[in-house]
Amino acid sequence: MAIMGKNDSSIVMDALTEENFQVTRMASTGGFLKSGNTTLIIGVEDNKTNKVIDIISKYSSKRKQLVTESLNNYFNSFNAKSFEITTGGAIIFVLDVDRFEKI
Repeated sequence: MAIMGKNDSSIVMDALTEENFQVTRMASTGGFLKSGNTTLIIGVEDNKTNKVIDIISKYSSKRKQLVTESLNNYFNSFNAKSFEITTGGAIIFVLDVDRFEKI
């Protein structure tokens, strides 16, 4: 299972399906930036796990993003602070599945 930004998901899915991996895509939302993510579910045999991780790593890029935080201070005046964060990339979970059926 891999969670990534929705901007990277199409190219990752294309690369995985080109290598004959079956992929299911689910829309999801991140908790920190509340931005759109995609969760990919890929079922493979143990010996193909590293190949899937290599493909996801190759096509999920990290990037810098400017975020503005709005604050009201003690004097009820409005302040906005901007800071740069790193977004993108992917979070990958490797899970053992006891049973799988394709009907």
